[in-house]
Amino acid sequence: MAAIDPFETNVSLAEAFQNDFAIGAAVNGRTIVSQRDLLKRHYNSLTAENEMKFESVHPADGVYTFEEADRIAAFASENGMKLRGHTLVWHNQTPNWVFQDERGGSADRQTLLARMKDHIDTVVGRYRGSIYCWDVVNEAVTDEGEEWLRPTRWLQGIGGDYIAQAFWFAHVADPEALLFYNDYNESHPGKREKIYRLVKSLLEQGVPLHGIGLQAHWNLTDPTLDDIRAAIERYASLGVKLQITEMDVSVFEFEDRRTDLTAPTADMLRRQEERYGQFFRLFREYRDVLTSVTFWGAADDHTWLDHFPVRGRKNWPLLFDTEQRPKGAFREVVSL
Repeated sequence: MAAIDPFETNVSLAEAFQNDFAIGAAVNGRTIVSQRDLLKRHYNSLTAENEMKFESVHPADGVYTFEEADRIAAFASENGMKLRGHTLVWHNQTPNWVFQDERGGSADRQTLLARMKDHIDTVVGRYRGSIYCWDVVNEAVTDEGEEWLRPTRWLQGIGGDYIAQAFWFAHVADPEALLFYNDYNESHPGKREKIYRLVKSLLEQGVPLHGIGLQAHWNLTDPTLDDIRAAIERYASLGVKLQITEMDVSVFEFEDRRTDLTAPTADMLRRQEERYGQFFRLFREYRDVLTSVTFWGAADDHTWLDHFPVRGRKNWPLLFDTEQRPKGAFREVVSL
């Protein structure tokens, strides 16, 4: 599977799907420099990997730091790319001060709601007109068991309506932005039903929610194609738009703890090709409801799966290799 040079071919990933859906990549302040040419050539949508999260832009009460987020927004604008906002309300990467009162105890409901509103007003307001959609609430349901909502400090401090409140705040801050609920393990049947239940309940309350983000952190065997199709069908039945928001295809099973590989095996690459081909054929079937496919990274030289969940281990989950050259999976996808 000899790689081909992306700059010696007329095939662009975004152009291959220009009649189907946007093609995006998660970026950061480093990769908009180190992957600049690759991004401009193959992607027409961007998501900030971490730079628009609470702890990055709002590290202290009354303090906002938008420099890195602004650089990504400017890069998108300069290159005619769509820009997704990620993410407004999440239990991770939110500073402790948000949940504390002046004595270091737990902030009360009204204080938390006021802080949430201020954050959303400021962040969404800053990028109004340049960010076309937001992941408003991220990962709010539990993975397993009978419990429904994840017991986060947002839930404990505000109550179950914190999710609806976040969507209303975002809608007021930018009435034109599309608002998404975003989650992982979205194709596992048990969690699928929890996500469906949550979104259905919000829609029944009249909450301004426009879509569901399927993170799509998948691997060579999980989830099954049937489960992915069932999830898309189930979510689409709610009448909302869908987006693949954080896609990658790990060459390791989640339980696999090997650290001996310095490069993916030929078998891993072959199976990854097959999986990507299957996924994109399925995505194209649902292009009427699927409006964007975003990879959580652009090339294997930078991926969040390096050192996760196994420290000291490299992963190779994307369509371009560590030299930013197209892999066999790229050829499989663009030749559909």
